[in-house]
Amino acid sequence: MIALVLAASVLIGISLGILGGGGSILTVPILVYLAGMDTKEAVATSLFVVGATSAVGLLPHARAGRVRLRTGLLFGAVGMAGAYGGGRLAEYVPGNALLILFALMMLATATAMLRGPRERDAGGSGRRELPVKHVAVQGLAVGAVTGLVGSGGGFLVVPALALLGGLSMSAAVGTSLLVIAMQSFSGLAGHLAGVRIDWGTTLMVTAAAVVGSLIGGRFAGRIPPGTLRTAFGWFVVVMGVFVLGRQIPAAVWASPLVWSGAGLAAAATAAAAAVARGRGRGRRRVPGPRPGAGVLPANAHEPSATP
Repeated sequence: MIALVLAASVLIGISLGILGGGGSILTVPILVYLAGMDTKEAVATSLFVVGATSAVGLLPHARAGRVRLRTGLLFGAVGMAGAYGGGRLAEYVPGNALLILFALMMLATATAMLRGPRERDAGGSGRRELPVKHVAVQGLAVGAVTGLVGSGGGFLVVPALALLGGLSMSAAVGTSLLVIAMQSFSGLAGHLAGVRIDWGTTLMVTAAAVVGSLIGGRFAGRIPPGTLRTAFGWFVVVMGVFVLGRQIPAAVWASPLVWSGAGLAAAATAAAAAVARGRGRGRRRVPGPRPGAGVLPANAHEPSATP
C-alpha cells in the first residue's frame, strides 16, 4: 500500500508542475482512501505536501521566466490571511462536511478547467499585472477555500491570473505555484492548533511529490495546455463524484432529482466547454491571401492584340 501511495504522490507533483494546480485535489483522496488518514489530518497534511512541492516546482518556472513576482507575492500575501482563517475554521467543521465541501470544490474547479481561460495574451509576453483590488478580493477568497478544505488553490488561482490579469497560461501556471506555496503553509498553520500530523508519512509523500513536480516542470509548455486541462478536468469530475458517493447516504443517490440534476450539470458543463472551444477557434487569425494571390496581370482584361 505504501508503494501505491508513493506512486500516486508522484502524480501530485506532475499535476502541479504542468498545470499549476491539482495537487490537493489528488492529495486528499490519496491520504484518506489509500493512506487511511482521518479527514482533518489528510487536509492538514495535504497543505504541507502541496506547499513544499509547489515551492520546489517553482524553481524551473522561475528560471524560464514564467513567474510574475509582484503579482504572485501580492496575491499570496492577501491569500495567506484567508488561508489561516479557513484553517482555524476547519477545526469546528465535521470531517464528513469537509469532504462534501471538498467534492463540491472539485466539481466547481473541474467546470472552470473544462471551460478554459481566455488566453488573451497567448502570443505575447504575459507580463500584464493584476489590479490591486482584484488581487485582494480573489486572493482572500481563494485563500479561505484553500485553508478550509485544503483544495482549490491552483485551479482557482490559475483562472484568476489568466482571466483577470491577462497573463498567458504559462505565466499563470508558474506564478500560481508561488501563491499556492504561500497559502498552503499559512493554512497549515491554522490547522496545527487542532490536528496532529504523521510526519513520517507526510515527508515520504512530499518527497515523491517533489520528484513528480520536477518531472512535470520539464514537460510544462511542451504539451498543449488545452488538451491537459480537458483531460484532467474530466478526471476531477470522476473523482468528485466518487468522493460524494462515499459521503452522501445511499437514499439520496436513489432520488430521481439527484440524477436529473447531475444530467443537467453534465450537459451544462459540456455545452460550456463546447462554447469555449468555439470562441477559441473564432479568435484565431484567418490567414490572408498570399502576396500576389488572386491579382490579375495588368493586361488581363485587355483585348488580345492578335487578330
